[in-house]
Amino acid sequence: MSVTIRPYRSTDRDAVYEVCIRTGHQGGDARGHYRDPGILPEIFAGPYLSLEPDLAFVLADGDRAVGYVIGTADTAEFARRFRREWLPTVADRYPPIVGAPSDPDEVMAHLLHTPERMVVPELAAYPAHLHIDLLPEYQRAGHGRRLIQTFVAALRARNVPALHVGMVTANRGARSFYDRLGFQVIEVPDAGPLTYLGLTVPPDRDPPG
Repeated sequence: MSVTIRPYRSTDRDAVYEVCIRTGHQGGDARGHYRDPGILPEIFAGPYLSLEPDLAFVLADGDRAVGYVIGTADTAEFARRFRREWLPTVADRYPPIVGAPSDPDEVMAHLLHTPERMVVPELAAYPAHLHIDLLPEYQRAGHGRRLIQTFVAALRARNVPALHVGMVTANRGARSFYDRLGFQVIEVPDAGPLTYLGLTVPPDRDPPG
């Protein structure tokens, strides 16, 4: 069956979670790197599907989601809703840690319980942000570009001026992908392991790239 892009459906949730885990370690499979890799989609997928379903799109091979782009039009508001509406639904399974994180699982638990980390002053001019992931066998075929174009079109319809991504600097494949689409580095002091990239939403109908 043909591979298509369509809006997210609630029945896609498990498949989206699987994609998130299988691409959650610098673009590769997170299983084996965490005691419980299930925490990853509870940070980087589930809240978007729950709080911003109209900005969630999947790459579907038949009925199965094999990739996705998800995000928010307003990062500051999303962080507030994450704490108010999403965190209470997962905190019992992933409680906050005490002290500094000591392993990858604790790092993720810390991220889960600090949604305010998403609000970075230097990114104010790029209010939207996104996450995009595809299973390896569907990468390098133009699907990622089409997913970004779909997300950008949705932002344009909402009159959102620009978006950003925060990517792990070590993920060189992701950096090459964003560079090809015209994302530019946003200088953020003390960004830790992340590089922030921004893209202005074109005012016309021409998609990026």
